Amino acid sequence: MNFRSDLAVEQVKIDSLPAGVTISNRGKVFDITEIIISDDSFRNSLGKGMGKYITLESGNLSHFSDEYENMVKELAEEFRKLIPEGEVLVVGLGNRDITPDAIGPRIAEKVLATRHLLEEITDSETSFLSDLRRVSSVAGGVMGQTGIETAELIRAICNEIKPSAVIAADALACSDVSRLGTTIQICDSGISPGSGVSNSRKELSKDFLGVPVIAVGVPTVVDMHTIIRNLTNVDVEADIPNMLVTPRDIDRLTERASQLIAFSINLALHPSLSFSDVQALF
Repeated sequence: MNFRSDLAVEQVKIDSLPAGVTISNRGKVFDITEIIISDDSFRNSLGKGMGKYITLESGNLSHFSDEYENMVKELAEEFRKLIPEGEVLVVGLGNRDITPDAIGPRIAEKVLATRHLLEEITDSETSFLSDLRRVSSVAGGVMGQTGIETAELIRAICNEIKPSAVIAADALACSDVSRLGTTIQICDSGISPGSGVSNSRKELSKDFLGVPVIAVGVPTVVDMHTIIRNLTNVDVEADIPNMLVTPRDIDRLTERASQLIAFSINLALHPSLSFSDVQALF
């Protein structure tokens, strides 16, 4: 049955893995599932291309945990496994004026941008800045606001600053309501903005941008038809109106999940910084 989901862990049947797809589990604070798809032949059947898909599951991300620092550090370690050396561009996808879609822009605004600082320091200045990686951050809005495809905008920026990789952050859709606001997905295969809610735009991928794209997101919506299918195992008639469902505490979820991910990105990109350093910046 068809359902809307951006999560690889919901699209791969663990009990009947096809050849070329492997799954492993790990994690201390998070329950981490890593799915590796070895080639692009599964795009039609699974909706996912070749790459690594890392799912981190925990309690509700809208609540601060006693393990918050360890969560940030563990997520940062997962980022480090995927991010190559060199300059990085962090992109916040989505519409900051629509709360369930604002996670991407809120992550981007909390990322430590250093590119402009590193271009201005001299040898006589503090070595603190020289220990940091060159990082840029942008949240360009959505096509309905700008009239420009997000992928085209990001490609233009990449052509100008030539980063080694792009980190693209976005809100996701899931099919299981228990994963709303409790799950983080990272992958190295890129992302198609809005695909989970049938509003696909050009994908951000290595093929389109010319550099690796690491995508990260949190599911903030599930559509009502998918909920009904999961509960009843029956397809919903197409003429029945559909709607997107989001958690009641979506404001708090968007703010706290974006902070968790941004802090982790900062730690991953700047190993010389401690958790306290990152926390003090924002």
